[in-house]
Amino acid sequence: MTDPIVILSYARTPMGSFQGSLSGLSATQLGAAAVKGAVERAGVDPMLVDRIHMGCVLPAGLGQAPARQAAIFAGLGEHVEATTVNKMCGSGMQAAIMAAEALAAGSADMIVAGGMESMTNAPYLSHKHRGGARIGHDTLYDHMFLDGLEDAYERGRLMGHFAEEAAQEYQFTREAQDDFAIASLERAKAAQGSGAFDREIVPVTVKTRKGEERISLDEQPAKGDPAKIPTLKPAFSKDGTITAANASSISDGAAALGDDAPECRRTAGPDPGRADRGTGCPRPRPRPLHHRPRVRDAQGPGARGLGDRRRRSL
Repeated sequence: MTDPIVILSYARTPMGSFQGSLSGLSATQLGAAAVKGAVERAGVDPMLVDRIHMGCVLPAGLGQAPARQAAIFAGLGEHVEATTVNKMCGSGMQAAIMAAEALAAGSADMIVAGGMESMTNAPYLSHKHRGGARIGHDTLYDHMFLDGLEDAYERGRLMGHFAEEAAQEYQFTREAQDDFAIASLERAKAAQGSGAFDREIVPVTVKTRKGEERISLDEQPAKGDPAKIPTLKPAFSKDGTITAANASSISDGAAALGDDAPECRRTAGPDPGRADRGTGCPRPRPRPLHHRPRVRDAQGPGARGLGDRRRRSL
């Protein structure tokens, strides 16, 4: 098959802050909300979905087969083949790539792909108790750090340390990063205020002490104060440039796409988009901006050039 894969629909939950409004929901519950929203917006029978691929970096404590849980909770059929993907920050993207490859190969007609995470609910792990800790102190390991944010080959080095290296190598000043963070925050606030995100967000309901609350907005923009951003201390080194404000936030949320093979396109649903199949991924161990060698690869076979791409993601 040479035609691009058709994106029938997309949906995401609001993005929740760390220990914020979505902390009462597991990653699989968030994933289910996004999956259900994507299928409903596609206007197709959930029983027509053949597979689901969901990225999840922090699966500890979620139970068996997180992607299958998301499918079942979303009301998909028990026949659906479910795969949970862990490729660190690229997990959700890899899930989408795998879906496109499966559709291109003709091994499925409709696939839901996306990612889900509850960093808030990542548990602490104990290594001693499997064999029995009879006496003495024990150490707890943060699943979020150990399996998500920390270099597996040099313990203690977090993603932020690599960001600091990149900032030094490419001379990204603290001021430039703060200016970008402020502009990004202001754009997010403006977009939220204008309802620009409404078409992609699926509201979720959470239980509170006062009853139930419907969450329909990203939590971080409302909490951000542009005036405080330049005053924050560096997060990873004394003289560093990366802070809690100009770095990626620790968040909870999920997103999903409904993908279809062109010859099997359903007649219902919104005007579909098209997904370019060109992808590329760096292979070395983490180093600053290692995606650069793969930008050319991401154009795919017979690509027209990145200038012709309407959407790009690194």
